[in-house]
Amino acid sequence: MKGDATEPELACPISPVVDIVFSRWTTPILWTLHAHGRQRFVELERRITHITPKVLTQRLRQLERDGMVVRTYHPEVPPRVEYEISELGLSLAPLFAHLSEWATDNLPRVAQAREGYDAKA
Repeated sequence: MKGDATEPELACPISPVVDIVFSRWTTPILWTLHAHGRQRFVELERRITHITPKVLTQRLRQLERDGMVVRTYHPEVPPRVEYEISELGLSLAPLFAHLSEWATDNLPRVAQAREGYDAKA
């Protein structure tokens, strides 16, 4: 038997990509680093509203582990840490561009569908 069809990776081969890229705060972090370049933690925290420092730290560590973000430590006084999107992270730019285009073209239709559905309830 090749594998259990109930395994998400077999049922949908992009599941691992969705898990990596589309976690709750991953997309805003990658988008911000792509749009604004290398940034310090505080700059990211300012630009991505409503994210807690704890969650930002966790997501940055995961993105660094996944190879999407590069963390650079500068041993100065006081120490300085900067984050930037990696080459691997940058390779997602065309995907994000397509999704942005899809959102512009289709989110009004989604809103309309939701209104119609909710009106029936």
